Amino acid sequence: MQKKLYLVSLGCNKNLVDSEVMLGRLKDYKMVNEPENADVLIVNTCGFIGPAKEESLDTIFALHEARKKDSLLVVSGCLTERYKEELQKELKEVDLFTGVGDYDKIDEIIEKKESRFTPATYLLNEEERVITGSNAHAYIKLSEGCNQTCSFCAIPTFKGKLHSRTLRSIEKELKALVAKGFFDFSFISQDSSSYLRDLNQKDGLIELIHMVEKIEGVKSARILYLYPTTTSDELIQAIINSPVFHNYFDMPIQHISDSMLKRMRRGAGKQRIIEQLTMMKNAPESFVRTGLIIGHPGESEEEFNELLEFVKEFNFDRVSLFAYSDEEDTSAYEMDNKIDEETINQRIDKIEAIVKASNLTSLQKDLHKEIDVLTEGESSEHEYFIGAKKLSWAPEIDGEILLNDSDVGEIEIGKCYRAYVSECVGDKLVAKVTKAL
Repeated sequence: MQKKLYLVSLGCNKNLVDSEVMLGRLKDYKMVNEPENADVLIVNTCGFIGPAKEESLDTIFALHEARKKDSLLVVSGCLTERYKEELQKELKEVDLFTGVGDYDKIDEIIEKKESRFTPATYLLNEEERVITGSNAHAYIKLSEGCNQTCSFCAIPTFKGKLHSRTLRSIEKELKALVAKGFFDFSFISQDSSSYLRDLNQKDGLIELIHMVEKIEGVKSARILYLYPTTTSDELIQAIINSPVFHNYFDMPIQHISDSMLKRMRRGAGKQRIIEQLTMMKNAPESFVRTGLIIGHPGESEEEFNELLEFVKEFNFDRVSLFAYSDEEDTSAYEMDNKIDEETINQRIDKIEAIVKASNLTSLQKDLHKEIDVLTEGESSEHEYFIGAKKLSWAPEIDGEILLNDSDVGEIEIGKCYRAYVSECVGDKLVAKVTKAL
């Protein structure tokens, strides 16, 4: 009888890629939607910040409660890598543990029923993945690890230094995915703009852009997670000039105050960041996304207000806000002048109102225009709507477009269409399909 598998992938989309590698290794299993029906249950955990760690533990406990007798509960990923000794000692609910080095060996781990922690981070090469969530879009991981020394981030302590995939490896994966019908790609890593720097190539990402442009069948692409000190003007211009990559710029700046940027060990200062963001914003049909940390140790009211005013003036298209999480194995953990939770929450409330307003302004730029969209499935609002994203947007994080009518008959999922945007309802655009692309 075919064994049944239930898998939960938590955290970022980089984790999702690793989960898809595990699914590729376990393709003989039948995927099930209910944990109580599974013979093997896998949780690919996130261990980045406090709330993510709590979610990972809650998920483990919930699956243990739901699973049937004699099933196997396996926990992998960043949380187990970061706290391997403690979790193996404390989590008696878990049958097998593995970290971030053995995703391509998950079938062996399950077959032998042996926990394993290879002392290296797994780097995707030519392993077959089972892409989830779309028949048109796929994430492409560029590298693992990070050479930056941000004060608030523990990732280098359990992911290690930057380790880039070869261009050849990525090219081969892209061509294989295009052959399966995928045409929209998001390139991801901890620090994408440092790609190939570990192999002594300063602007490896420009080489990647040119390589991707030559692959027939890649219609749409974007790069996530640019880092200010490794994002050159030449790289920004290469994106602007590309016929395949959208003018989509995702650069988490974390703050804008020079004193805070120095405290956060970010490398680039306010002037350089503004130069980069301005160049991005002035690109045709540009889309600028960032991430900010609120309440880092030592953040004064004056420094916060400087950030508040900058976000108000710049009008980002999207902003991800994070409350500072005090993580051991980081330099910020040892800093004095910690900000209390009430103050952090008050500051987040203030900046959140500005972020919502700028998000709405961004959405309204597409009102009464025709835009290219990619259909994704039934909408989150109602079964009568088809959910879509603007083709240039990244999946999930940038929003949902509701398609309520069509001039071309039945709308297929995973296809591109031209759509007329008629209104903006809350945080969603409503559009009518006018043409198949």
